[in-house]
Amino acid sequence: MKDRKIQILVRLAVVAGILILVNFISIRLFGRLDLTSQGVYTLSEASKKLIGSLDDRVTVKAYFTEELPSPYNNNRRAVLDILNEYKAFAKGNLQYEFINPQGEKGEEDAQRQGVAPVEVQVVNEDKLEVKRGYLGLVMLFEDRKEVIPVVQNLSSLEYDISSAMKRLTSKAKKKIGYTTGHGESDLSTLHQAYQVLAPQYDLLPVDLSKGEPVQNDVAALLVISPQTRFQDSAKYQIDQFLMRGGKVAFLLNRINANLQNRTGQPLDLGLDALLRQYGARVNPDLVRDVQCANISVMQQQGGMTFQSQVPFPYIPIASDFNPNNPIVKDLQSIVFPFVSSIDTGSASAQGLKAEVLIRSSKRSGRQTGFFMMDPFQRYTPADLAESGIPLGIMVNGSFKSSFVGKQPAPVLTASPETRIIVIGDGDFMKDEFLGSRGNITFFANIIDYLADDAGLITIRSKNVATPPLDQVSDGSKKIIKYTNLIGPPLLIVVYGLFRWRRRVAFKKLMEAQLS
Repeated sequence: MKDRKIQILVRLAVVAGILILVNFISIRLFGRLDLTSQGVYTLSEASKKLIGSLDDRVTVKAYFTEELPSPYNNNRRAVLDILNEYKAFAKGNLQYEFINPQGEKGEEDAQRQGVAPVEVQVVNEDKLEVKRGYLGLVMLFEDRKEVIPVVQNLSSLEYDISSAMKRLTSKAKKKIGYTTGHGESDLSTLHQAYQVLAPQYDLLPVDLSKGEPVQNDVAALLVISPQTRFQDSAKYQIDQFLMRGGKVAFLLNRINANLQNRTGQPLDLGLDALLRQYGARVNPDLVRDVQCANISVMQQQGGMTFQSQVPFPYIPIASDFNPNNPIVKDLQSIVFPFVSSIDTGSASAQGLKAEVLIRSSKRSGRQTGFFMMDPFQRYTPADLAESGIPLGIMVNGSFKSSFVGKQPAPVLTASPETRIIVIGDGDFMKDEFLGSRGNITFFANIIDYLADDAGLITIRSKNVATPPLDQVSDGSKKIIKYTNLIGPPLLIVVYGLFRWRRRVAFKKLMEAQLS
């Protein structure tokens, strides 16, 4: 009996030792099985590289009120998981602590750090109460501080934390210029876009109507939705900025379309010759697509007026992206309000490489000439016979100046290796068209890529949103519909007949054996 007790104690000690060892190893090694196609729940390589390159300690203070109701209690767990993952790759340079702001002193400390209180509804003893809570992060590095006042969107949590750490550890912001003087969209008025970009970059207006040169320290130049013609002096400044190795994004409306009266007028921006020299051309057309957004229209029926949603082919939902380009490869969809097609035929003649970023669906077409867009128009197969129309491109290479042999004579006639991006729509990043998260992500990705800050693209583009459904023909829809209606009952009938035949056969076999 004594030997048996010793054996039991030894076994218990071995099991306890194994559990302690596994727990010890698990604290120091972090692992996670992520089955999503984009690795949504796993740190991207850019985040691992960022956190692994820290040369000093970053301290994270997580102010989270305990015992908050769902879904707010999930936020604390998600933050804890991702901070554990950051810590696993930080080489000892990341420490975090969770603080429950209790009482007047605790709340004062949280608010002094920049964490704002939020009001949440709590059901307590069958009574609906409003409770004040905290769900924010404070990051400290050397003498600098970054704050995420409220953790709300878990799908962008990695980007929020990584971008905050990047700002915290970077010495200076890069400058992004945007042209003014031709009715362009002012970035400061694009509220959602400005909120995304302002923490990462210094955004500078450049008034080209006065011949103002683009500063040499500007990382990229944006031409967003101009409405009036560019004079030679303005085009010259763009040209020479590109010749110095600058990067430019042309986000242009070639047709001034009006959603209210559903008409459109061509815009003469005076940029055709400039873009042709750079290997691109925005065509004076509008792309229509079966894969499109809905618009609200008023209809009358039986003396009554009611509002309904109808598909509007002139607001395509693009989902055909270049899988090899980081700007778009992880996006799900982008909504383009009145987009024009792009021609890349002149790129090869200029010794440049043109790369299509976004295409229309397999059932699309173009309208030219007179632009009247009726939401109730029935389109024939010939109207939607095109597939994969280019909607956005990137051109790389050594560009030749558009002002060779012209006035003013160019100081520089050729550029080093650089790139431009041309999109046939200048409105997709505006607040009124941001129903799709892909729109603002795409706009921010363009700027990151031009500013040589591609690491954040891979983080921002991670998305758990459902991609748009593939378009199928009417015949395929009917086959799927009736298969779903008839298939299950038919399978049950077939199975019942099979079981009945088996029972009849078994009964005959038993009768034969008994006789």
